Amino acid sequence: MQEFRDRVAVVTGGASGIGKALAKAFLGEGMKVVIADVEEPALQATAAELGEGVTGVVTDVSDPASVTALADTVFETHGACHILCNNAGVSVPNLDVWETEPSDFQWVFGVNVQGIAHGVQAFVPRMIASGEEGFVMNTSSGDGGISPLAQQVVYASSKAAVSIMTECLAAQLVGKKTNLRAAIFYPSGGMLATGIWTTKRNRPQALARKGQVSEEQETTFEAFMEGAKKAGFELPVQDLDELAQFALQGIRNDDFVIMIDRQSMEAQLNERAAKLARGECPIELEHMGLS
Repeated sequence: MQEFRDRVAVVTGGASGIGKALAKAFLGEGMKVVIADVEEPALQATAAELGEGVTGVVTDVSDPASVTALADTVFETHGACHILCNNAGVSVPNLDVWETEPSDFQWVFGVNVQGIAHGVQAFVPRMIASGEEGFVMNTSSGDGGISPLAQQVVYASSKAAVSIMTECLAAQLVGKKTNLRAAIFYPSGGMLATGIWTTKRNRPQALARKGQVSEEQETTFEAFMEGAKKAGFELPVQDLDELAQFALQGIRNDDFVIMIDRQSMEAQLNERAAKLARGECPIELEHMGLS
């Protein structure tokens, strides 16, 4: 997709972080933008900040009826959706699998995996029927899609599912000769100061954890960066607006994988494949304090 002006973009999780940066980038290209988010106050504030051309729609992506209502609003208001960014995501504390609770998986998979499926189900049939050129960008993570971290089992496994779902979607869109294309977006380039660090603020009471977690298992971005600094690590931080511009270029290029320095994943994936072929666990156990 080369032309963005006067077209329509929808961004879930659009009230803050990467979603907000994507919305700003689309606006800068002259697009009409609909941002969807479960946090109504933040959504209203962001829509007001971004100004003309932006509409905010309160949406719970884990609820298929809510996502269908979002699609109804978009098509009734604008008559089309040309770029769909299934970006909303949540996480839970770092836990051993046996310390997780059913609700941890229910909540994270409900948003991260089912939320993307709901977006595809609500929007893609209408996008295909329009006959217009379109693009679906699903936000995954290198943690899961490329090299999972053992301590982030719930989040990593959900993002692995997102990557595979998007591979299937992309192949089907091409195989059915539609005018739509799909991509996996791997936010990258450094540490990301986004709301994913504090998503418990949006966790439904019905899916609340029963057990307590330690501060080490649940931390903020600022606390993590301070801890890394004290340990002697200077971690780079990726500017979100620059990341969003990179994503737009990926859409222009019709890239399937949109990731800064994506060439670096080849060595990681080759090593992972080699270990699996040898019957080994690909995660470096000694680096995780697990050996």
